[in-house]
Amino acid sequence: MIKNTFNPGNYSQQINIVLLLLRLAAGSFMLTHGIAKLSKLFGDDPIKFADPIGVGVTTSLALTVFAEAFCSLFLILGIATRLASIPLIITMFVIVFIVNSTEEFGDVELPLLYLVIYIGLAIAGAGKYSLDNMIYKKTAR
Repeated sequence: MIKNTFNPGNYSQQINIVLLLLRLAAGSFMLTHGIAKLSKLFGDDPIKFADPIGVGVTTSLALTVFAEAFCSLFLILGIATRLASIPLIITMFVIVFIVNSTEEFGDVELPLLYLVIYIGLAIAGAGKYSLDNMIYKKTAR
């Protein structure tokens, strides 16, 4: 199980570079959203946040912060990439199909693009240029 979790995939040089770029871009861009929400979570002001799945405003924000901040950082580093993609997939799914379900396509286009990238990373793994690759090599012995 752990070995498969950290399996970076066996890809060509070009695909490894593409996976690196996708991880860095999607992780970095989403991290900016997560950091803003992290300060909201620990700020002094009352929390105002959507509760689309009925778990409470604070819990919804905390789950979103976990995905957007911490899981994005994991993607950037390429550690537990497949696992880190799952909360991001769920978050983007909720944004696209629950929070913005009545919006026009243009309003859900960006979170839908993130959703597709995260699904791709969950399937493909981190690639050669990642901490996953280093961990996988050590456990493959």
